[in-house]
Amino acid sequence: MKQSIRAPRVLRAPLALAVALTLPSTLMAAEAGFLEDSSATLTARNYYFSRDFSDLVGPNKQSKAEEWAQGFILNFKSGYTQGPVGFGVDAVGLLGLKLDSSPDRINTGLLPVTDEGKAADEYSRLGAAVKVRVSKTELKVGEQQLVLPVLFFGDIRLLPPTYQGASLVSNEIAGLTLQAGQLRSTSLRNEAGDEALGAMVGFVPRRQAGQLITTDRFNYGGSDYAFNANRTSVGAWYAQLEDLYNQRYFSLKHSEPVGDWVLGASLGYFDSTEDGEQLLGKLDNQAAFSLLSAKYGAHTFYLGYQAMFGDDGLPRVFANVSPLGNEVPTFTFDSADERSWQVRYDYDFAALGVPGLVAGVRYLTGDNVDTGRGFEGKEWERDLDLGYVVQSGSLKGLGVKVRNVTARSNYRSDVDENRLIFNYTWNLL
Repeated sequence: MKQSIRAPRVLRAPLALAVALTLPSTLMAAEAGFLEDSSATLTARNYYFSRDFSDLVGPNKQSKAEEWAQGFILNFKSGYTQGPVGFGVDAVGLLGLKLDSSPDRINTGLLPVTDEGKAADEYSRLGAAVKVRVSKTELKVGEQQLVLPVLFFGDIRLLPPTYQGASLVSNEIAGLTLQAGQLRSTSLRNEAGDEALGAMVGFVPRRQAGQLITTDRFNYGGSDYAFNANRTSVGAWYAQLEDLYNQRYFSLKHSEPVGDWVLGASLGYFDSTEDGEQLLGKLDNQAAFSLLSAKYGAHTFYLGYQAMFGDDGLPRVFANVSPLGNEVPTFTFDSADERSWQVRYDYDFAALGVPGLVAGVRYLTGDNVDTGRGFEGKEWERDLDLGYVVQSGSLKGLGVKVRNVTARSNYRSDVDENRLIFNYTWNLL
């Protein structure tokens, strides 16, 4: 097999520490818990991705991005050794293989791009983290796969991104989850090695002299509290991408049964500004969103509203997604001063005797964008999604997803997009 274009530096300090600390635990695997509570899964993901661009805006004049690839995701999670202080280890192995690409169709986010402007034949990574548990508090050092509102896990391509650093999670008080951590680098969704942490403002990566502006520290802390029989939760978070931006986030989620209906609401607010050395320059963004839902039997209806305030779009870590209610696969509707609405409808075909089959359609429209070019920016997006999970037989558990997107704008490139994704997961332990 051809070597990856960038060999993963797996034995960096955090991973070396993980190996050193967990080796004694492995040798004492007879202790109950470490192996008995372990789990391991292997996911095979086959991914076709196509975007056709028209009315091109910006320096990139590539009119089509289209690639097909095969990925494998191995996740291992050990249990903990016995005693008041428990030790364990988590590990992740990633492998991506090119099935189809060409130099005029690269940059789908599925595959790395070599210095010659071609997609790599394959890329891979192996990472691990040591974890220590005391009571209901866990410290993890090494490879991280985090799901945070200020660093939302973006498993939306062939392989998921990972981060390298330390994280602390505490659940000592019923209903209350406290989290904090520092990340030093990232392995992007289509890279094998470690990269410094960059930023996007709105949908635009911030660059200088053609290179992404980066830092080596992302600090965060936050809390989520669930109550009312877990039907209501509130959250408060802080994040700092050192010398680039700092950010506060507040959330409220609620679910309420009303007769045969279940009504839901997800509300959130971001407040972001420049940080430290101000490598991105001055930043000013406040983002508010609401996503309301109503479920009746197999039908779920959604209505969303989202608004950006200040001089800039929402800043975030490159190339991540966010929990914004109107952030969707292609357009994010988070440009400076943008106001956007969403309507969405999902249907579960189990009600018609076809369990495993689900479909959804959504339409979003945004306006009031400060383009900085003397005119108001406007855009819209329509998404069609169809998914099916095989319910029985030798292919039980095989998932198929189809997505078709039409997105139009008067200030950025128009997009026609198609995705076809197959997922199958084996439980190894």
